[in-house]
Amino acid sequence: MNLTTKQKQYLKGLAHSLKPVVLLGANGLTEGVLAEIDNALAHHELIKVKVASEDRELKAAIVDAIVRETQATKVQLIGHVLVLFRQSEDMKIALPKAKK
Repeated sequence: MNLTTKQKQYLKGLAHSLKPVVLLGANGLTEGVLAEIDNALAHHELIKVKVASEDRELKAAIVDAIVRETQATKVQLIGHVLVLFRQSEDMKIALPKAKK
């Protein structure tokens, strides 16, 4: 799903008050962590994930893997906190309309 700039701004505003629901620890990205992120996205649609990695390239690889495996959209990455969005069938979050 491709988000417009306006939609990303809207989601960033909603995510501002959220706390990270998944914290990646020393074990890195495991099947269990991916399952937890997937469950959180299914339940909340918009979540924060804390990726505790000092290596920028490793962090970028982890973020890419999370986005690829969960079919989520990366809204933003600030420091170690990744904001993800994946719309569920319930459509709990109403996005602003994209102009064509």
